[in-house]
Amino acid sequence: MKKIAKNWLAKQLEKQVLQLRAKNNFTIVAVAGSVGKTTTKLAIARLLQDAKSVQFQEGNYNDRVTVPLVFFGQTQPSIYNVLGWLKIWVSNQLQLRKPYLHDVVVLELGSDAPGQIKDFAYLQPDIAVITAVTDEHMANFKTLDAVATEELGVLDFAKESLVNIDNTDSKYLSGKRFSGYGQSSQATYTITKSGQLLELDLNGLQLTVQAKLLGVQGALPILAAASVGQLLGLTEEQIVYGVGQIEPAAGRLQLLRGQKDSIIIDDSYNASPIAVKAALDVLYDFPASQRIAILGSMNEMGDLSPDMHKEVGSYCNPAKLNLVVTVGADAKQFLAPVAKVRGCHVETFDNPYDAGRYVQRQLEDKAVVLVKGSQNGVFTEEAAKILLNNPEESARLVRQSASWLATKRQQFPRG
Repeated sequence: MKKIAKNWLAKQLEKQVLQLRAKNNFTIVAVAGSVGKTTTKLAIARLLQDAKSVQFQEGNYNDRVTVPLVFFGQTQPSIYNVLGWLKIWVSNQLQLRKPYLHDVVVLELGSDAPGQIKDFAYLQPDIAVITAVTDEHMANFKTLDAVATEELGVLDFAKESLVNIDNTDSKYLSGKRFSGYGQSSQATYTITKSGQLLELDLNGLQLTVQAKLLGVQGALPILAAASVGQLLGLTEEQIVYGVGQIEPAAGRLQLLRGQKDSIIIDDSYNASPIAVKAALDVLYDFPASQRIAILGSMNEMGDLSPDMHKEVGSYCNPAKLNLVVTVGADAKQFLAPVAKVRGCHVETFDNPYDAGRYVQRQLEDKAVVLVKGSQNGVFTEEAAKILLNNPEESARLVRQSASWLATKRQQFPRG
């Protein structure tokens, strides 16, 4: 019944989006891919904001029901709140009578099972950005080939596309129409020098920009945003200024002040092998007398979970890590033993609260702590919370709403 209701509701909202587009002239930029969608979406929106009127949503409005809400600036009510949805529909109808006030709508298109991306074909994005084709939701997709078919399906209905060719196997791109971005010399839009001072080559336009996002994991969304900016006609000055407005989002390589003058690299929103290794690279590059990695289990990896956790375990470098702390069953069973064999000092925990308290006791002055993990059964942001120098900064962590905190208390009653 819930599935039928959502399908009916989505169709009504999609009709309104189509009406909105038929009556107005604005650009749609859609971001899809296995990892980094939200960071890339926010980077694009913030870069464009000074030059254009941009409509976007800070959170993860990325499924069939919530994507249409972005166009009208609506907040999602409960799926069972009939009155709430009726108010949205009426409000949207009233907006349709007026000229649209935005030049660009920046969207995030999500998929956690085969066949979902094609539901967004009605959008006909002017520009699509594919952040990566890597392992995701493998319990549903089973193979990387299936992931590629799903995520690259956007290319079939977008007018112009940018694909991160660093993190997309070239075999999946054969015969497709797109422009590449990344560090590869084969890309049309490239990073020629990384770090916090980035040098970009935007199809021949050379730019030097100051980045606030960390590592290659942060540089790629900046490059994507700058590339979209150029495609939409922004000047060199507007692009450089726009990059300066791109800030890290909660749970995505955000720097927080920890106890004992430590630095917390909060990357706790979610986890996949490519993202965990990129986050570890950021940690490895930090000058520090003590480096600690809190690594939670990577959910939804299906039958590939053992190998994927072992892959991350083998990436743990004892020469650059003083301590590895795992949270969750799969990280304990598969990641931790491999990291130990590599020579790392490893401690395992079943919940983030015990992990955080343990790290708190081990913390040395000016340490750097990476916090990374998935959601249910892991929630490593709660370990980060214990380590904060100022408890009020917990508001900057992910999943701190009353409903999320209730979920955590239910899953970890003794936390």
